[in-house]
Amino acid sequence: MLLKSRFPPLPPLPEVNIHHVMFGRPNQADWSDYTFQIDEKTGRKRTFEEMKQRIGLGATALGANVADGGLGLRGDGHEMVGLLGFNSMEYFDIVHSLLMITTPFALISAYATRFELVHALKLTKATRLFVDVGVLEHVLAAIDVADVHIELEHVYVLAGSPPDGWKSFGDMIDIVRDKKVTLEPVRPAQQDTLAYLVMSSGTSGFPKAVMITHGNAIGSILQSMVVGKASARASRRRASSMPIALAVLPMFHSYGLHGYILRATLWRATFVIMDKWDTARYLECIPKYRVTQLTLIPSAIHQLVTHPDTKTTDLRSVEYISCGAAHLPPALAKRFSHLLLKSSEISPSYGLSETTLSAVTLPIAGMLGMGAPPPHATGLLVPGLDARIVHDDGSDAAPGEPGELWLRGCTVTPGYWNDAQANSDAFVDGWFRTGDQFRADDQGYLLCDTLKISGVQVSPKEIEDVLLAHPEKLISDVSVAGVSGGRTEDEKVPRAWVVLSAAGKDKDTSAVIGALEAWHQESLSKYKWLRGGIEIVEELPKTPTGKTIRRVLPAG
Repeated sequence: MLLKSRFPPLPPLPEVNIHHVMFGRPNQADWSDYTFQIDEKTGRKRTFEEMKQRIGLGATALGANVADGGLGLRGDGHEMVGLLGFNSMEYFDIVHSLLMITTPFALISAYATRFELVHALKLTKATRLFVDVGVLEHVLAAIDVADVHIELEHVYVLAGSPPDGWKSFGDMIDIVRDKKVTLEPVRPAQQDTLAYLVMSSGTSGFPKAVMITHGNAIGSILQSMVVGKASARASRRRASSMPIALAVLPMFHSYGLHGYILRATLWRATFVIMDKWDTARYLECIPKYRVTQLTLIPSAIHQLVTHPDTKTTDLRSVEYISCGAAHLPPALAKRFSHLLLKSSEISPSYGLSETTLSAVTLPIAGMLGMGAPPPHATGLLVPGLDARIVHDDGSDAAPGEPGELWLRGCTVTPGYWNDAQANSDAFVDGWFRTGDQFRADDQGYLLCDTLKISGVQVSPKEIEDVLLAHPEKLISDVSVAGVSGGRTEDEKVPRAWVVLSAAGKDKDTSAVIGALEAWHQESLSKYKWLRGGIEIVEELPKTPTGKTIRRVLPAG
């Protein structure tokens, strides 16, 4: 069965640099200047106009001729810039600056281990690196490895005070500004012009570098506009004149990159930038800045609803919560909504780096002329995407039957960088295989495949998120699937397969299992408990996209 989006179609994608979609739109001409960003740690502020001037200078510092004080990046396919940093204004600036001059960049986790970092540098073939001071020593140790060919003079400081002898992005901007170098123009780009690489998820096997083009990113922005208009027509929530967003998800991941950088200029809003996640600090920031919009992932919501400070935190300013990256279990969404005003909206979505960002969004009642979504629905396809639910034998599943979700459309990656085998495995006749199990109903709603226990739907993902959120971080990966043991012959009970983290390996295995048992039973309703047990494994089976293959686990 071919699934089409219920949303209005996207307008034609323009053949332009994404910079033109983010800046210079007619509606921006009427904007008065405003506070665009606040650094939560230092209190530093800057306006929208100050930001625009800074990225213009940043693009010049990177793209101008060396003789004029620039780096001379030509955007001709010979350079790949690696970025390793935490959330900051500097991270925002360099992303926009590189997009302006059509020089692709690789988003590399600032939390990467040395092994992971070496792999990322080899895979992306980064020619230059911009690195936060806090991880500079770690990065230097990684590039001092055979086959990582990056000259020390091509490593620069992105954010933080540079040590003596090191050149920073800020230094480069000062040079071209002081020399009054002619500003670099926005370079032309086509839909297939490579914009950036983002590392795929997955802990089994090596992560892959997902290619995202200017066309992919523009398509994702247009998706948000179309969905946003449909949502605004149906929404009954109060809306502030100046939204204030708390920017805490990593900018080196797709969700943070789009939420705080690529979509940050679609409306007048202030972004309070947190360098990294800290539950207590996050809760302090909401009333301090009167935050109206939150961008979260399910595991972060779980940490919020279970944190002792949440019940005493004033959350009345919060109007809208976007939750993505993974399926948000309805029970968890309900627990969180009880902490907010009734007028506040939670908007869950499902997406992947391979689809640039969102693929499925849950509409509110009344959107698109439809009633309330069915219970446990993940949502509807976003505009610009088609889908299929496919059996293991390649045949299409009928409505209500589970299968693998396949996608195609303008936001689907053209493929993995330097990985022909992964491309062969992940793409079939123009369709991208997500590796995730879904069902589709006759209205076009997609439902993440769930367990039914005692007649109640249970999301394996919810249980996984709880286990990963253990305060001692005892595991690095987990998958939950159904096994025999229910009240009837065909009823399944949940069982967890876990991969120990370094902290978990320091403990006796029976102590780890006991701790996880106690933690999840404290956090979840009894019918969601792991009656099938917890098993420690070395690794979990994965698809080429890094998704766990749950269906093979019960077979052993």
